[in-house]
Amino acid sequence: MEIETIAARVRELLHYDPSTGAFTRRVRTAQRHQVGDRADFIVTGGGLKGYCRISFDSTRYLAHRLAWLYVHGRWPEFDIDHVNGIKNDNRIANLRDIPNALNRQNIRGPRADNAISGILGVTRHKKKWRSRIQINSRTVNLGCFDSAQDAKNAYLKAKRLLHAGCTI
Repeated sequence: MEIETIAARVRELLHYDPSTGAFTRRVRTAQRHQVGDRADFIVTGGGLKGYCRISFDSTRYLAHRLAWLYVHGRWPEFDIDHVNGIKNDNRIANLRDIPNALNRQNIRGPRADNAISGILGVTRHKKKWRSRIQINSRTVNLGCFDSAQDAKNAYLKAKRLLHAGCTI
């Protein structure tokens, strides 16, 4: 389906409030849907956990991508980044179309396998806390520290300086 057709269909079926990021139904498309009902719902499992999704015409869409389409009349060129890091905050002011490399710089939490420190950019190394950051696919060691908080502070300082996509 062409982009203009999808954009027109979205505007026909849904209303988007850019100040809240909420989608509501303009048209009743199924028995369980009423006009005025919220059209988006938060995904509770899998790789899209925490994002909002909307279904219509037998197709599932991520709400932040539909918000971009609704406002700009085109699909985003790159990834849609949630500036404040909240996956279900789809206010248009919170969304930006940026390359994946910049989007990844806005990550706010540690990897799932970082159970030891639980802090982004900080791991345990011998009896100290090591802080490291990725820059252009290279890992840069920021040093070892006596406390996890000192390692975290060093990481955040470097992140704000070196990651253009960072909004922390």
